[in-house]
Amino acid sequence: MLRNNQTLNGGVGTGVDSIFFDKREMSTNHVNLIGRITSEPRYYKHPSGRRIAQFTLTTRETYLDEDGNTKVKHHWHRIAAWGRWVKVLEEFGEVNLQIALEGKLTTRFYFRDGLKQFVSEVEVNDLIIMT
Repeated sequence: MLRNNQTLNGGVGTGVDSIFFDKREMSTNHVNLIGRITSEPRYYKHPSGRRIAQFTLTTRETYLDEDGNTKVKHHWHRIAAWGRWVKVLEEFGEVNLQIALEGKLTTRFYFRDGLKQFVSEVEVNDLIIMT
């Protein structure tokens, strides 16, 4: 049964003024990371002709265990940068450089020895060198 001014998708109101949305239709792909470059950037030319820089970014997570002891966990992220970020990384990218980046998680595939291999990586949209 619909309440007063309720839409069929569960929201109240219609159009841009509606403050409720059908959660089944919502999605996002947004990654924010701050960490250190832990592998020398590698530079390739993609079959499309565009250049790509790939490197590993390491982030740290600090937490308390059940006994109250501080623990540190490291996470390694595969990063892919295109376009102008390739030039920035060629000039400044080096191991131990701290950066902040914003991007999206992507998955691509390639063939190795006739087998299809999948790779997930963070594709850079914006990058800031931290000093």
